[in-house]
Amino acid sequence: MRQRGGIEQPIKGRRANRPKARKLSTAASSIADLQKQVGTLTRELKEANERQTATANVLQVINSSPGDLVPVFDAMLDKATRLSEAAFGILWTYDGERFQAVAFHNVPAGYVEFLREPQLASPVAPLGRVARGEAFAHVPDLAAEEYRERAGLLVRQGLSLGGFRTVLAVPMRKDASLLGAITIYRREVQPFSDKQIVLLQNFAAQAVIAMENARLLNELRQTLLQQTATTDVLKVISRSAFDLDTVMCTLAGSARDLCGSKTAVLFLRDGETLFCRGASAVKRADEEFMRANPVELNNNSHIGRAVLTGTIANVGDIVNSNTKLRKFQQAMGFRSLLAVPLMREGQGIGVFALTRDELGAFSQRQVDLVQGFADQAVIAIENVRLFDEVQARTRELAKSLDDLRTAQDRLIQTEKLASLGQLTAGIAHEIKNPLNFVNNFSAISAELTDELKDVLIQEGLTDNGRREVDELTGLLKENLNKVVLHGKRADSIVKNMLLHSREGSGERRSADINALVEESLNLAYHGARAERPNFNITLKHDLDPNAGALDLYPQEITRALLNLISNGFYAALRRKVESGDESFEPVLTAATRDLGVTVEIRIRDNGNGISPDVRAKMFNPFFTTKPTGEGTGLGLSMTHDIVVKQHGGRIDVETEPGAFAEFIITLPRDNGTVTSRKLE
Repeated sequence: MRQRGGIEQPIKGRRANRPKARKLSTAASSIADLQKQVGTLTRELKEANERQTATANVLQVINSSPGDLVPVFDAMLDKATRLSEAAFGILWTYDGERFQAVAFHNVPAGYVEFLREPQLASPVAPLGRVARGEAFAHVPDLAAEEYRERAGLLVRQGLSLGGFRTVLAVPMRKDASLLGAITIYRREVQPFSDKQIVLLQNFAAQAVIAMENARLLNELRQTLLQQTATTDVLKVISRSAFDLDTVMCTLAGSARDLCGSKTAVLFLRDGETLFCRGASAVKRADEEFMRANPVELNNNSHIGRAVLTGTIANVGDIVNSNTKLRKFQQAMGFRSLLAVPLMREGQGIGVFALTRDELGAFSQRQVDLVQGFADQAVIAIENVRLFDEVQARTRELAKSLDDLRTAQDRLIQTEKLASLGQLTAGIAHEIKNPLNFVNNFSAISAELTDELKDVLIQEGLTDNGRREVDELTGLLKENLNKVVLHGKRADSIVKNMLLHSREGSGERRSADINALVEESLNLAYHGARAERPNFNITLKHDLDPNAGALDLYPQEITRALLNLISNGFYAALRRKVESGDESFEPVLTAATRDLGVTVEIRIRDNGNGISPDVRAKMFNPFFTTKPTGEGTGLGLSMTHDIVVKQHGGRIDVETEPGAFAEFIITLPRDNGTVTSRKLE
């Protein structure tokens, strides 16, 4: 038994060890699976970490480059292609019709050159599929015959120029709008995994965030620029409210800068023509060309049509349009045009025109911007118009006020003269008749004195008696002659006062001024010769043939000229008498000159001139420097009233003591008033 037992015991032990071996094998297999799982988890953790790191890097680039999408797109493509194990990648933008490649990573040069222009995508091509709304487009083999024939030119060129076989395209969407797409490529046929698809979709979402941030930032910048430009324009309008050219040029410059256009021009309407009043151009020659070439206001051009119809013209390709604005287009070479009319009370008064060298219509934001500037231009034009109207009205009111004051002065003068006329009429009745008796009876008494002398002589007087009679009758006759002389002088004073009280005698009518001067010279000269036979003076004439006719009272102006000429005669002859120089030649010069709205008359003598103290009072009534009995002092006063108060003119004096005196009369051509005079 023991032996058997000894033999049987090992056999029992070997059977007992078999389950233990199986357990060890199972444990080893579990450890291997566990290691494999750990490796997978480690790899996934590493990939997740790389994705998170890449995402963080992209977000950091987005944060550090606000508004600048180029570095964001470059960083995004670099991370996406590397993490997706792709050969190269492209980022596209979409305008609703075509895709435009805007960023490349490791793309062959030939394919890059092909993608410079916007591309249409076939509906079955990856880009066409995402444009139709698919969440992503994954093509394992673009060279598959059934696919290649339907995919279109973009795919065929990619196969030949890009050399790729597998492509993955994911859209960049904001809400329902497609902003663009990201495509990554492999040269070999190797489909992308689900994780790589999700990864690329995450990058596309980040791209949308970056694009939206850039859009908002650019809009904010544009808004700030627009507000700044508007503020600057308003400042210019405030500072140069009535300098329309400055305001128009500022508006044009701001519009050109904000819209990125080649030129910006403000045309204003003048009748049936549009003239450039404000321009801003890249080339100075273009600006000069626009200023030198007005545009006809008709329907043959977009600019003219905009003004006539009050509608905006936004032309993306001026060459293909039906406009006849060929001269401008050929001279400056622009391709697109924006014309915004300037409207006031429903009527076109001008147009704001912008041009660009690039094809394509202006954006709605740019149209709205130019419309705002056009409204500001209308405000500026209206301000200038109102200012001009106010200025014109102010001038009219000022002229009316001056006319009223002149009329008041004339009325006051008329009232004064009327009072003086009443006074002198009373003097005429109360003094002239007794004065006539004095004069008449003085003359008769002088005759009676001669008769009395004859009678006394016949009475047989002694010699002494006869001498006494002769002496007494002589004294009596001499006294009577003095009474007659001073009676005549008193009569002359009364007559001059009557003349001084008269205003507006005769009819106001148009009269040739040179003829009046000639007539006055002749009357004064012959009158002086009749009074003093030995009178002699040299007369000189310098009459402007363009002096023409004036609206005046001819009789009154003749009276004024006669006074000045007579005074000139007196002054020149007096100088000759006082100097005792027989070689001195008295000269009087009469001259006229056309001054446009006025006419000037100059009466100049070569007498002793006028001293300052006399000059200050010479127009006062009854002031005279002539000896007693030779002047009443009313001549210059009457002349001043005729010229200034009756005709609204001006009388000035230039003189040099011991050399000359010159009276200058300035008369208006119409029934106005002379307010200033420039002496040369």
